[in-house]
Amino acid sequence: MPLAYRLSRIFRNFVLSHCKKKRTMVRERKKRIYRKRIPYGMQNFEDVIERDCYYVDKTPFIEEIEDSNMYFFYIRPRRFGKSLTLSMLENYYDINKKDKFDEIFGKLYIGENPTPEHNSYLIIHLNFAIIVGDLNDYKHGMDNYCRTQFNYFVDVYSHLLPEGTKEGLNQQEDAVNQLNYLCTQSKKSGQKIYLFIDEYDHFTNQILAHKEHEQRYRTQTHGEGYLRKFFDTIKGAAGDTLARVFVTGVSPVTMDDLTSGFNIGTNYSLAPEFNEMTGFTEDEVRDMLGYYSSVLPFNHSVDELIKVMKPWYDNYCFAEEEYGKTTMYNSVMVLNFLDKYIRNNYDIPKNMVESNVRIDYDKVRMLIRHDKEFTHDASIIQQLVTQGFVTGKLVENFPAERINDPDNFLSLLFYFGMVTIDGDYKGATKFIIPNEVVRDQMYTYLLDTYKENDLTYDSFNKGKLESQLAYDGNYKAYFEFIADSLKRYSSQRDKQKGEAFVHGFTLAMTSQNQFYRPISELDNDGGYADIFLSPLCDIYKDMVDSYIIELKYCKTNTTDEQLQVLFKEASAQICRYADSDIVKESVKTTKLHKLVVIYRGTEMVMCEEVTEE
Repeated sequence: MPLAYRLSRIFRNFVLSHCKKKRTMVRERKKRIYRKRIPYGMQNFEDVIERDCYYVDKTPFIEEIEDSNMYFFYIRPRRFGKSLTLSMLENYYDINKKDKFDEIFGKLYIGENPTPEHNSYLIIHLNFAIIVGDLNDYKHGMDNYCRTQFNYFVDVYSHLLPEGTKEGLNQQEDAVNQLNYLCTQSKKSGQKIYLFIDEYDHFTNQILAHKEHEQRYRTQTHGEGYLRKFFDTIKGAAGDTLARVFVTGVSPVTMDDLTSGFNIGTNYSLAPEFNEMTGFTEDEVRDMLGYYSSVLPFNHSVDELIKVMKPWYDNYCFAEEEYGKTTMYNSVMVLNFLDKYIRNNYDIPKNMVESNVRIDYDKVRMLIRHDKEFTHDASIIQQLVTQGFVTGKLVENFPAERINDPDNFLSLLFYFGMVTIDGDYKGATKFIIPNEVVRDQMYTYLLDTYKENDLTYDSFNKGKLESQLAYDGNYKAYFEFIADSLKRYSSQRDKQKGEAFVHGFTLAMTSQNQFYRPISELDNDGGYADIFLSPLCDIYKDMVDSYIIELKYCKTNTTDEQLQVLFKEASAQICRYADSDIVKESVKTTKLHKLVVIYRGTEMVMCEEVTEE
């Protein structure tokens, strides 16, 4: 048999074998284990049910809402499940969905325990976030948006409204008159309206960003202002055609300025009975993880996943009476994590922070820069970062013009989800940063304030130093880089802050290190350590090194002899910290380095590893 023929046979057999294997792989990839869809990013409740998504049943709160006052205000941070909750309520009360009640709610609590009011209202849904226009032209934007929504309302309920309603609607000149007209027409036909307003305070962003908008904002919300007139119209129809009103947002600022006109509404944002209405409890998260781990080949147990997720997404408390009982996870962050975990072949995602969460941070940054001197605001942020908590009074609502008062600013941070309730301290409410996602935002804010002094650095070289810190034990180059940045870009005002500035800057820089979760003022049996760089071993499984840092600060006139005394004291402290259970558990398989870093003024004069003799 000729050699060429034999070679062609061999090649043909190889190709056939390879193609067969490829077809087998394609067939294997097509196999899909059935599971409920993860409703990440979904805000339409009917879609969630029809697409067989995993839904954490919040319908028991319908009974609580009906037992509450008819005009309901509810404030929660963004991306906390408010819009989906509104959509659930709209589906429950919509008279047009009466025939679909069992299909939509049959498997849920309220489907088995319906209230008499279900499917008995005409629904008007308004989302002020969609309104196009700023405070200079808010009336025009609101009129255009409401015209679209009101025409949709007339179209879907035309069989329940008097003939000619649509023609009459479009003869009205603006949103205020159109809303009043729809209420009148509904009354003629004996129908009741349930009005839902989502993101009622959306344009508040503008007054937080620019001081010059304050007067325009006041014009809209006071006296004869257009937005004020709109809420006055709601008030006029309340108790008659507008049987119920449900308003959500993220800030109480606009509420205070509007509700003197709409003084029949009740703010339930801090009510203990609604602490768990949005977001997930830990039991709800465990049930969700339990379901998916039962149908998918998870690489981690439920307990292991909770241990990873809890520091990042948990620890919100929205009612002082509920402190110590239940904490809430951010629901959207949990769904995002779970979705990425499954798509990442059941490995922990490297990025634990959902990208869209930056929206709230940007608003807080704008608010803080509203006061160029960073008087009360900066001290609160610095204190949160360095001390770990702040105290104050939780204010239910306040006007825009008082936004920079310390308690109001702290309360605003609370409503944005940047701080949470942690009990009482010396007769005041104690607030802490709830979790690592928010801590990351706080540190990013601090870095941004330093960047205002032209802080720049080579991200590529910085990344190399971070890698050497995590894998080669090369800590000196990394902390020298931080010290150099601190010295070059600190302002005179920063230098006056002394220890707080050095500590805050170091924390902000280490928070950008992808390999670690910096924990400040770690509460141990032996006291407090300044910074523990807890290694993210669940993400970077081959990490070698972890660090605990005792950061000391002394004045520029401190002598070298005094530095040595300070170093000995710090060395003794750090050895006690390193023996704590939480540090031993967190370092896992990494080598723990105990470092003493001392600054004399803004100059780092010592960065040494402590070795036990």
